[in-house]
Amino acid sequence: MVLETGAAHAGAPDAALAQEFVQFCVDAGVLRFGEFKTKAGRLSPYFFNAGLFDDGAKLARLAQFYAKALIASGVEFDMIFGPAYKGIPLGAALAIELSRLGLNVPFAYNRKEAKDHGEGGTLVGAPLKGRVLIVDDVMSAGTAARESIALIRAAGATPHAVTIALDRQEKATEVGPDGTVRDVDHSAVQYVQRQLGLQVCAIATLEDLLQYLNVHTGGELDAHRQRVQAYRLRYGVN
Repeated sequence: MVLETGAAHAGAPDAALAQEFVQFCVDAGVLRFGEFKTKAGRLSPYFFNAGLFDDGAKLARLAQFYAKALIASGVEFDMIFGPAYKGIPLGAALAIELSRLGLNVPFAYNRKEAKDHGEGGTLVGAPLKGRVLIVDDVMSAGTAARESIALIRAAGATPHAVTIALDRQEKATEVGPDGTVRDVDHSAVQYVQRQLGLQVCAIATLEDLLQYLNVHTGGELDAHRQRVQAYRLRYGVN
């Protein structure tokens, strides 16, 4: 499947689409401001919870954003893979939206535990083959992406690209030999791009969120903007 746009590689999100997406996430309660502890133990001034795309209308609109971002990016792929668990409904919704647009592509997903009856195994749906697009919500450490890549390669297919809703653009972490957690000089998205060789298409980034806060000023939003900017300065990557 080739999404004809003339672009060879996934790049920065479409600015207008990204702003529309951030507004949608704020309205849906998916993007919230406050103080939230991340998996890395950081206190983040915002939280993106894709689990709150929790009805048909929200999920359908989310799929439209994924599809528009992919078409704008020029990423090429032959099928969709949704990693358990959040990637399963995201991948299914995207496959439905692309079909609605006339781009019918196969879809597969995995189970966390292998099934020992029926068809068995951990993979469900279309056979993995060709260039595979992995669909997820965010990328924190790249762990889920590495697991998906291993599954796809083991099936004889090619992990080709990843599409996510939000690129947090912050330093990933790693655990040292002594068990301590330290920041590294790249984000999970950059790791997937540079070390694993996959294209990454994000609907929006932290920079887009900051742009939203720069435009929507006044009251609590000003305080949120200052905290998000401070977080970006401390943990952000170029």
